[in-house]
Amino acid sequence: MDFTFTEEQQAAAEAARAVFAGVVPDGVPSPSLVPGAVADDFDRVLWAKLADADLLSLPLDPVYGGSGLDAIALCLVLRESARVLARVPLLESSAAAVTVQAHGSEEVKADLLARVGRGEVVLTVAAHGRTGHDPAELAVTARREADGGWVLDGVQTAVPWAYNADFVVVPATVAPESVAPGGSAGGSEHGAAPVAEGRVVLALVARVHEAVALAEQISTAGERLAELRLESARIAGRDVIDAEGAWERLRELLATGTCALALGLGERVLGMTGEYAGKREQFGFPIASFQAVAVQAADRFIDLRAMEATLWQAAWRITSGAGGALPAAGDVAVAKIWASEGVRRVVQTAQHLHGGFGADVDYPLHRYHAWAKHLELSLGPAAAHEEALGDLLAAHPLG
Repeated sequence: MDFTFTEEQQAAAEAARAVFAGVVPDGVPSPSLVPGAVADDFDRVLWAKLADADLLSLPLDPVYGGSGLDAIALCLVLRESARVLARVPLLESSAAAVTVQAHGSEEVKADLLARVGRGEVVLTVAAHGRTGHDPAELAVTARREADGGWVLDGVQTAVPWAYNADFVVVPATVAPESVAPGGSAGGSEHGAAPVAEGRVVLALVARVHEAVALAEQISTAGERLAELRLESARIAGRDVIDAEGAWERLRELLATGTCALALGLGERVLGMTGEYAGKREQFGFPIASFQAVAVQAADRFIDLRAMEATLWQAAWRITSGAGGALPAAGDVAVAKIWASEGVRRVVQTAQHLHGGFGADVDYPLHRYHAWAKHLELSLGPAAAHEEALGDLLAAHPLG
């Protein structure tokens, strides 16, 4: 497989490196040293710079002021953002915008997408369910009203940037009593068919809504998350995406983008470790010259190359839609397995080789470790993805 990047993709990565060059990873207090979140808001100054560099509109069509690039280009930018622990909702807002562009109503696309690309509107996604372990689409139910609107009830946990985003994309499962416009529960005398029970829709929910309540939660990295409660929240029909496979594609893009974040973070951490090991001396020699240190660093380099190969394979599959022996979900599962395990091993080895210096909260490695743990938890355990991959292999025999 040829993973050579196009000129446009390389230009996006170069632009991202230029924007993130001035970001200092240790410029935010350590999550262990503050009683609550490290900050109330994301980095708005950096967000404006990303908008000025046309990186927020990267995956949007030119008609909305975008560059029309793909998930691979987005992952290249996310990789650069993770190297400096950029505190911006780049993944969530971009993934949500891609979904609205692909499946949203013309009215919503015209109203939102250009403003998202300019950084004026921020989107996020509720993707962790009620507990963080159950499927997100089962945490909220959606009931369609006779007038074409929808009513949502349920709870989503650990919603990133919920206090700062303008809209939250909420997956919801259609309730049994839902009806088609003009019909009634179970149909009507005019023959209106009920909406299919169990289908997943995506609702664009305004943060400021009379039936929406937020409860503060703090992530492992010290960022402000929210529990999102919906109590008979009425959502206009134009703001609900009712397209088959829309949630699955959004979920795959979020997962692949998180793998890109894990890769960028891991690469920077291994670079920090190499710099430290080349300067730190024991018995008159740099510890990098010791075989035990070199072997551990080499193992982590192998982890990163595996994370990189599986990431680009997954990004290529969800971008191209190319067929294969397995659905794209199989490639995404493999990428998540390597990212979840790999980023944990990289930061653990880095802490070990840094010794006591790695535990110093005035040194940025501490924050990288906290972010890595958050990414690992967001991706979920590798064993679960291995089980999902096994199910896919059983359903789609390779032989």
